[in-house]
Amino acid sequence: MTCKEAIDLLADYIEASLTPELAGELEQHLRDCAPCRAYLGTYRKTRELTGQAGRVPMPEEMKQRLHRFLLDRLRRQE
Repeated sequence: MTCKEAIDLLADYIEASLTPELAGELEQHLRDCAPCRAYLGTYRKTRELTGQAGRVPMPEEMKQRLHRFLLDRLRRQE
């Protein structure tokens, strides 16, 4: 497995959606490749930080407006 192939699989690897065989190949590559291990660590940290930064509570007024909007859309489909 090349480094490019490994990097292309990281998102699926973190989400545990790779086949066992492919995950094993990637893990073997990671054991032997310090740059890819570093990339994986950076990738995990980036996902963690962006996930935390994106969590902004929705204002109550916006919740009410969204609720009304969705109810209106549902009624139009009936």
